Amino acid sequence: MTAENADSNRAGHLRTVRDLLRHAVSEFNRAGLSFGHGTDNAFDEAAYLVLHALHLPLDRLEPFLDATLSDSEIEATLALIQARIDKRLPAAYLTNEAWLGDFRFYVDQRVIVPRSHIAELLREQLSPWITDPDAVGRGLDLCTGSGCLAILLAHAFPGAHVDATDLSSEAIEVARRNVNDYGLHARVELHQCNLFGNLTGPYDVIISNPPYVDSGTMLGLPAEYRAEPPLALAGGDDGLEIIRPILEQAADYLAPDGVLVVEVGHDRPVLEETYPDLPFVWLETRAGDDFVFLLTADDLRAGSR
Repeated sequence: MTAENADSNRAGHLRTVRDLLRHAVSEFNRAGLSFGHGTDNAFDEAAYLVLHALHLPLDRLEPFLDATLSDSEIEATLALIQARIDKRLPAAYLTNEAWLGDFRFYVDQRVIVPRSHIAELLREQLSPWITDPDAVGRGLDLCTGSGCLAILLAHAFPGAHVDATDLSSEAIEVARRNVNDYGLHARVELHQCNLFGNLTGPYDVIISNPPYVDSGTMLGLPAEYRAEPPLALAGGDDGLEIIRPILEQAADYLAPDGVLVVEVGHDRPVLEETYPDLPFVWLETRAGDDFVFLLTADDLRAGSR
């Protein structure tokens, strides 16, 4: 805890959850932090860190706002707030957890912080494109990172065996921890390899949240994003360096009625310009319909002819 925080505490200025929340928002705004790793503003980030530090439910701030805290609780919370400012790390790296809906995942700086739009699509079992979720027997998650989407894929399609690949051995270690935490080691198989590696299809569903940040954008990323593994972000000059081989190879691994679902960030314009003959279906998410595309096996095979 900084001397300033200690003085404030001794003066009795910070005694309740409300006090700490206000303090955190003010300090985050003063420091000019960047967000986007689970929250997109100072208030939500502050609420998450305060509730986490106090071991309170993350979805129930209001009942605790005027609770008076002990000195040790105040000190622990202020330390976490100050670490967020001093280290310029995503909050998930400070707490070693990230959430996608109701699913909690262990994370550290070996993997990108989970935040894929594909997660909300999996909650709907990719409806209406998958008409019989129980018939999905095999799934594949490319560039799995922490393993979060592979785990969500296994939950969405409970009869499926899921393969998950990543080039990074460190990412595979984190993914294995998450797979084991969810008791899915018998259904989710991890492979350290480049994209499809030595896998054999066919897969009913292939998903991917690959690196897609173009080189110009990479140069201007805020510190919080630069703290993530560059391998998990950088998509080459135009952002399509990893997406190209996925599109070129996926047809060979999809079942006849299979689908490919890929998140591409803000690369929709360059993707459609590069592949004018592919009939991309842009899936609706809470963020809009510009970020995740779907192609069927037939679409990919027709486009490769």
